[in-house]
Amino acid sequence: MAGGGDTAVAVRARGLTRRFGSFVAVDHVTFEIPRGAVWGFLGPNGAGKSTTIRMLCGILAPSEGRAEVLGYDVARDPEQIKARIGYMSQRFSLYDDLTVEENLAFYAGIYGLAPADARRRSAEWIARSGLAGQEHLPAGALSGGWKQRLAFGCAVLHEPRMVFLDEPTSGVDPVSRREFWDLIDVFAQGGVTVMVTTHYMDEAEHCDTLAFIYGGRIIAMGTPEEIKTQQMSGQLLEVRAARIAEALDALSALPEVREAALFGRTIHVTVDDVDAAPRLRDALAGRGIEVEQIAPARVSLEDAFVSIVERDERARAAAPAGRVHPAR
Repeated sequence: MAGGGDTAVAVRARGLTRRFGSFVAVDHVTFEIPRGAVWGFLGPNGAGKSTTIRMLCGILAPSEGRAEVLGYDVARDPEQIKARIGYMSQRFSLYDDLTVEENLAFYAGIYGLAPADARRRSAEWIARSGLAGQEHLPAGALSGGWKQRLAFGCAVLHEPRMVFLDEPTSGVDPVSRREFWDLIDVFAQGGVTVMVTTHYMDEAEHCDTLAFIYGGRIIAMGTPEEIKTQQMSGQLLEVRAARIAEALDALSALPEVREAALFGRTIHVTVDDVDAAPRLRDALAGRGIEVEQIAPARVSLEDAFVSIVERDERARAAAPAGRVHPAR
């Protein structure tokens, strides 16, 4: 199809699938990303996040299904897509022996920018990203956070309307992660569509919409608040108790407990209803474990993700082969 399409939608995927031999890395995923949105793709390592992005960028051909990016079909028009998007991989892929300025100039040349535009945009990015004063340093001498800013600049130097960021803050410190997300927010406010993969739940709160992918399938989708309030199954209780490891084992064995997981120095327990709290206290007391407090807890994205994954695993275990469908 020709470029253009629905001007309100930047990405449309329908049954997008990728197989490597008998292994299904991405299993019939379906979603849309509105133009100008920050769309988060969450999941553990190996869930299918990077494979999905590579298909959308025209790097990998789908085994089944279809997808369109900025109105171009990923199977028929991969080169048209590559020319119109920005892509930043999870690994630093620039040239360590080139300086900051030289890396930017190299990518400006790849994107076909005129020399004057390349110089102007490089200078603007250096000022915007805080790289001023480091222009002549080799990229290999930069810290992880500065390398990520440089890589982001190289990905957006040609002013794309769609940017794919594959775990862009992996391996950088929390302050650098926060500053990097400030840059993403500025681009989104300017109308650029951003698809970002991450396994950091705090980063996911920055996204307009989230999709959880697990085992190659999207198992939940919605705004961060929708996922926390609608996708969370049961009631969440926070347990503060002595001998926390033993308390976790004891709670996990109770029939009324759906899930139990360590959360800092507390235990987050999912039950059918909040009235289960006295029974949990009695069970721990019966094991000689002193309980400081059991109270309702505010659901986090991490809690919701654990609950959704547990529910999905139970559905997969109970369903006949090939009959499990993604949760919504």
